[in-house]
Amino acid sequence: MVLKTFNLDEETYKRFSKFCKENGLSMSKQVNFFIEAQMTEEPEVREEYLKKLDRIRKGKFIRVENLNEIL
Repeated sequence: MVLKTFNLDEETYKRFSKFCKENGLSMSKQVNFFIEAQMTEEPEVREEYLKKLDRIRKGKFIRVENLNEIL
């Protein structure tokens, strides 16, 4: 294991720390998971996300050429 130092916004650190404590998570392990996810060549996409995306794509949309048309 390598010890590294990162600069974080204090508010972000506090919120993340609280989140990890509330969920029984290790902050360093979560950062490690995030970095690993960013480094994968082909990230995995959850099936429920693909289904939601497909529903959105099939949705009914109104084409608007000019914003004033709908106001």
